[in-house]
Amino acid sequence: MTHLHFETRANKASVFRITPQLVQAAQRSAKPARGLRCTVGEDLTDLSWLATAEGLVTSNDLITDPAFPKHRLAEAAPKLRWIHITGAGIEPLLPLDWLPKQVTLTNNSGVHAQKTGEFATMALLALCYRLPTLVTQQHRAEWRQIFSPSIAGKTVLVIGLGEMGGAAAKSAKRLGMRVLGMRRNPKPHRYADAVLPLRQLHKGLTQADFVLIATPLTPETTQLLNADAIAAMKDGAGLVNVGRAGVVDYTALSAALRSGKLSGAVLDVFDPEPLPATSPLWQVPNLIITPHCSSDDLDNYLPLTLDLAFANLARLREGRKLKNAVDPATGY
Repeated sequence: MTHLHFETRANKASVFRITPQLVQAAQRSAKPARGLRCTVGEDLTDLSWLATAEGLVTSNDLITDPAFPKHRLAEAAPKLRWIHITGAGIEPLLPLDWLPKQVTLTNNSGVHAQKTGEFATMALLALCYRLPTLVTQQHRAEWRQIFSPSIAGKTVLVIGLGEMGGAAAKSAKRLGMRVLGMRRNPKPHRYADAVLPLRQLHKGLTQADFVLIATPLTPETTQLLNADAIAAMKDGAGLVNVGRAGVVDYTALSAALRSGKLSGAVLDVFDPEPLPATSPLWQVPNLIITPHCSSDDLDNYLPLTLDLAFANLARLREGRKLKNAVDPATGY
C-alpha cells in the first residue's frame, strides 16, 4: 500500500486550497494502480501520516512551519521518498540541507505556463500602449495624449527561459516581436531569436524595448537588475517581473520610473508579500502593481497541480525519474 498525503492551509485562497474532493477527482482521472491510500490534512493539526507516507504534496509555508519536523524528517517520516511543492519557487526551503538523501523534491514548474503566457501578452501590450502612464495621468485628472506604436517588431528580452519564461517568449512571438532570451545555459530556445548568457546582460538590455523577468532567485540572479543594469536599459523601455522580487533593485527601478528613464513597469512579485501599505512602491508613477496573481489559473491551477502529482506518483511507483526534480546544487 502506497500512502500519498496532501497537506494544505484552511485559510488559503480557493485557487491554492487542496480539498478531498479535488484529490478524489484527480485520482479518478489518473486511474492509478491498486494499492494507493490518499489522505488530506490541514494546518499540520494531525501528523500521524508522517509514519507511513511515501509521498507528500504541500506548499512551502507548511514545510517551514515550526510544527513540521523539517530538520528531523528522516526520523519522523522513515518511508518518505518524495515531496511535491505546489509552487514553482522553492526559495524559502533553501538550502536543501534538511532534505533526506532518499527524498526527491519536485516543484510545480509547467502548471503556470498557460496563464503566464496570457499575462505576458497583457503586460507587454500594456507597456507598449503606455497604460501605466495613462493610469497615472487618470489619477491626476491629467489629459495628455500618448500615441504609441504597434508592438510588432519591438524587441523583448526574456530573462529566464523555463516554463514561465518560455510561455512569455511564445506569446511575444505571437505578437510579432523579436525575442532575445537569457539564461545560465544559453542553449537555443524554440521561441527565441537568440539566447544570451547571464554575463551578457548589458548587451541584451541595450537592445530591448521591454524586459520580462521570469527567472528563479538564486545567488547568481539576486539583484541581477541593479542600478547599473537599469541605467543600461534603453531610454523609454518597459519592465515586467513575474519571477522574483529579489532579481530587481526596486529602489533603482522606482527612481527610473520617476525620472522617465523607463516608461513603465508591471510588477507581480514583492518582498515581503503582501506588500505593506507603507511601501513607497504604491506611490511610484507609471507602475502597475498586481498582487502575485499573474500565473495562478482560478479554474485549473489545482487540477493541473494534482494531475502532475499523480503522474509523478506513477513514476515513483515504477522507479522512474520524477518530473520537475529540483537540483539541490542549483536550487531549481
